[in-house]
Amino acid sequence: MAELKEDRIKTEKKNHKKSVEKEETPDGKKNERHKDRRPDVRTVGKISGSYSLMHARLRGHTAFYLKMPIYFAVVFIPLVCYTWFDDRKLSFILSAAFLVYVIVSVSLYFFEKRKYVKELVDFAADYSQVQKELIKGIELPYGLIDSDGKLLWCNAALEDITGHAGLKKIYDIFPDIKQEDIDFSDTQTRPSAYINHEDMFYRIDFAKVPVVVDDSQADEEYLIAMYMFDETELRRLGKENVEQRMVAGLIYLDNYDDALQSVEDVRRSLLIALIDRKINKYFATYNAVVRKLEKDKYFIAIKQKYVAALQSNKFSILDEVKTVNIGNEMAVTISIGLGVGGDEYTQNCEYSRIAIDLALGRGGDQAVVKDGEKIYFYGGKSKQVEKNTRVKARVKAHALRELLESKDKVIIMGHKIGDIDSLGSAIGVFRAARTINKQAYIVINEITSSIRPMLDILKADEEYEDIFVDSDGAKELIDINTAIVVVDVSRPSYVECPEILSKTKDVVVLDHHRRSSDIIENASLSYIEPYASSASEMVAEILQYFYDGIKIRNSEAEAMYAGIMVDTNNFTKNTGVRTFEAAAFLRKCGADVVRVRQLFRDSMDDFKAKAKAISSAEVFEEKYAISICPSEGLDSPTVVGAQAANELLNIRGIRASFVLTEHNSKIYISARSMGDLSVQLIMERLGGGGHLDTAGAQLENVSLNEAKQIVKDTVIGMLEAKEV
Repeated sequence: MAELKEDRIKTEKKNHKKSVEKEETPDGKKNERHKDRRPDVRTVGKISGSYSLMHARLRGHTAFYLKMPIYFAVVFIPLVCYTWFDDRKLSFILSAAFLVYVIVSVSLYFFEKRKYVKELVDFAADYSQVQKELIKGIELPYGLIDSDGKLLWCNAALEDITGHAGLKKIYDIFPDIKQEDIDFSDTQTRPSAYINHEDMFYRIDFAKVPVVVDDSQADEEYLIAMYMFDETELRRLGKENVEQRMVAGLIYLDNYDDALQSVEDVRRSLLIALIDRKINKYFATYNAVVRKLEKDKYFIAIKQKYVAALQSNKFSILDEVKTVNIGNEMAVTISIGLGVGGDEYTQNCEYSRIAIDLALGRGGDQAVVKDGEKIYFYGGKSKQVEKNTRVKARVKAHALRELLESKDKVIIMGHKIGDIDSLGSAIGVFRAARTINKQAYIVINEITSSIRPMLDILKADEEYEDIFVDSDGAKELIDINTAIVVVDVSRPSYVECPEILSKTKDVVVLDHHRRSSDIIENASLSYIEPYASSASEMVAEILQYFYDGIKIRNSEAEAMYAGIMVDTNNFTKNTGVRTFEAAAFLRKCGADVVRVRQLFRDSMDDFKAKAKAISSAEVFEEKYAISICPSEGLDSPTVVGAQAANELLNIRGIRASFVLTEHNSKIYISARSMGDLSVQLIMERLGGGGHLDTAGAQLENVSLNEAKQIVKDTVIGMLEAKEV
């Protein structure tokens, strides 16, 4: 006890002793100054920690080890008791030895415990100091922050990054870190954050560190350890790996034959050479490999890092090729399809094939990039040129007949809120199916005012009495031996009954709208011609090759003729030689032009609504008209809105018109232009599509005024970016 008391006195003297420092005064004399030598903070922490540990109760294996001699003493008690009954002399000796053993064991336990604990404390302190020095000098940036995000302590590596930030909040040091990044509400997860700091990329992991011994308070009192992992090099290598991947591409000359025919024979080889030179020179700047597959087809292989550059200049080769002119009357246009983001090179090649099909299906003169599930369009501003040859129509007609002959039934459907073109083309396919003795049905859910007069005429015929069904009826009719023919639409979400598309493997698509990224996939037969004026025109051509001597009724011919008239606005737009040839064929089949004209007469309510939409039109950017068409009391407000959009183009100086109509909790947009501006690109930006001069879109969960502002902002933005 005296020794322990003396040690405590020495410790207190050491902590509170005063040292005498001697300083020299200006006159050379020495002066003595007393100064309190205050203990270092780390020393205080060490002493207080040692004191608490020395007075703490030992537990676990350490306590068991110290108490083991006492436990052995308990084992010897029965032996001593036994000797008292057997041998008195021996029992006295054992009892004395047992007593000495107990006294020594208890004395050692109580009097040597302090020294033992002190050595444990010294070892722990030394070990803690070594551990601290290791953490302080480790290259991995490490720090401690509190639950409010304040940086309390950091090692040397983190200090170099933060610039000795002191007690600043981690959000102020790294703005990329948010409060939710250190949220430990879900204790099963370990939050992480990714930041960019001084051109370096880091991944920061956070871990909860309890600051109390009592586990019941671990969730209330804790610090947060942060570990920073430098991923700059990893990201650089990952980016370099992505950039070095091969991108496959296909280039097609859209009008190769027509362009060659427009120049003299001796100059044709020169025209081909100039086009080759343009294409090779353009892609050579991007270190691409260009190989000519056929006379009008090229294959290219390019690194992925150059795709962004191609996209940034919007594939300027599309316009450069058009400048090749050696006397040819028709400018050469090309289509480009790039496949990006595939896991294998073969997948990129497949993507490029899909991309080029999309480009050609949208009329050509554009580039399409398919990056995985994403599709990007560039160009497509020029109007597609009608092809005079009907070879493709004849081939598609024969393929359609072979497919329908192998099936028992045919279900025909157009787009939702059908118009006369959708109905007319469906009637044409119905006649083709009945010609080869197949059962055929037409799906119509909503009978609008635009198709009701024609339907009344058709239903007067007994043959058409039971052919019109709704979606529920179509679901009952569909089976594995049924063919589905989709007309005047190619987007699965726009058809009358999307559910039945997956019920059979044989789906035919006949459409004249430009393709979009959302298209009916895995169609057995797809015939999409953007140059055609209407779906009725396409079906009229198919009927001429479908069956020799096919008999078309007068009402059927009038339905298709009406479809052509509506989509061409009385043969004033999107008309070509083949349009008039199809109209002439239908006239021969008995179409009455006067009776067709009578079908388009408006009701008084429709006429007033159209007049109101025109009178309330607003002109923005000096050349664009936008208006809202009232829908109350109208049977087919979307049709009236489309008619109003056509009428607005008759105003001098208007390049494009947009009419918005609310119907069935949706906003329908009808867009029209004179052909010098692609409203299709504008509507695609809003999720719609169509033709270069006739397009539309639908908006949901917005008001009419909000939709109007969206359209205006979209047009202005695309004009500023020179995308239209």
